[in-house]
Amino acid sequence: MSLQVENLEKNMAKLTVEVPAEQFEAAIKTAFNRNKNRFNIPGFRRGKAPLQMVEKMYGVEVLFEDAANIVLDESYPGAADESGLEIVSRPEVEIVQIEKGKPFIYTATVAVKPEVTLGEYKGVEVEKASAEVTDEDVEAEIKRVQDQNSRLVSVEDRPVADGDQTVIDFEGFVDGAAFEGGKGEDYPLTIGSHSFIDTFEEQLIGKNIGDECEVNVTFPENYQAAELAGKPALFKVKIKEIKVKELPELDDEFASEVSEFETMEEYRSDVRTKLSETKGREAAAENENRVVAKVVENAAMDIPEPMLETETRNMVNDYARRMQSQGLAFDQYLKYTGMTVEAFGEQLKPQAEQRIRTRLVMEAVAKAENIEPDEETVEREIGAMAANYKMEADQVRERLGEEGLKQLKEDLAVQEAIDFVVAEASLVSEKPAE
Repeated sequence: MSLQVENLEKNMAKLTVEVPAEQFEAAIKTAFNRNKNRFNIPGFRRGKAPLQMVEKMYGVEVLFEDAANIVLDESYPGAADESGLEIVSRPEVEIVQIEKGKPFIYTATVAVKPEVTLGEYKGVEVEKASAEVTDEDVEAEIKRVQDQNSRLVSVEDRPVADGDQTVIDFEGFVDGAAFEGGKGEDYPLTIGSHSFIDTFEEQLIGKNIGDECEVNVTFPENYQAAELAGKPALFKVKIKEIKVKELPELDDEFASEVSEFETMEEYRSDVRTKLSETKGREAAAENENRVVAKVVENAAMDIPEPMLETETRNMVNDYARRMQSQGLAFDQYLKYTGMTVEAFGEQLKPQAEQRIRTRLVMEAVAKAENIEPDEETVEREIGAMAANYKMEADQVRERLGEEGLKQLKEDLAVQEAIDFVVAEASLVSEKPAE
């Protein structure tokens, strides 16, 4: 195999790979052995005709596509390594020469990891995130717990009011005809939740248990069911139940029921302490994000489009896997939202670009500062992985392999680079409004 490398604009490169004719011939024979049973040659039992007869009957090119794929799989990884380039995208392959008895020649156009020009990364100044816990924060948390411990009480002596939880039957009609998905029985609906379209919920206010009424609404123009989008609809509704949320009193009894404390004073103090801890962690994370964003903003690089497409595709695949693990089908999600995979990917592109930029800049900082994780840090991380996956540390090392261990060390170096720029940064308090 021979290789030529041509550097192109915008961090792209073209590899021209020439594979000896003998290797291409061997690939043809491999392709033939894999596919010989699908050829029907008169005078021969299926799968027993020799290669020469198959080529004579179907043409010498009949196995070229499969043979080309075999040669590409065999030769490209070695060519990529030999090029010495840090390739960050799938190759865009173009066949230059494919003839029997001649070398197989192709080009592979790839994106190359861009060089980063670091700007200011030590001592950057950002506004410090607040970790202050206000009295309003404390009361809001207590109110949330109070709401969690509420109970629903049936109401029969008054009509529906805003905030009530109702149970209804309904059926929807468009142009006088019932439509799919427009019917429900014993449906729980909280008035004011805006879970139904338009003014549906508001029109139930003032109705009593047992009332049957008509509700007129208009579907929004961007409604997920295209056949209903923008159309007026009539719903026939029956009010079956009205319930109101009854909140417990905020007294010492409440404190003892929802916490380990006997008084509201003690409980309120504990809520403040826990909120302080939470806000402290959130503020630290936000400070880190602000510092890293500033360092990335100060750097310069030219991200090749195929690199961005690869990262976007990876993010889409990760999202689909996460949905699958939660029992949700990604294609059903797309159908429900009226999106295509391409449109979903376009939404993720800015996030993908920021992720690439952050990674590249932090790698550059690690290189500039000679940041490398020590063996103790690596072992600690492997130990954490082993505990998480309920494996032995040696098993984790074996699973990682040489490439995986290299990637782990690079990830740890990036995190140490982030810790470095945060430690070096200047966090300034928000200036009070004049």
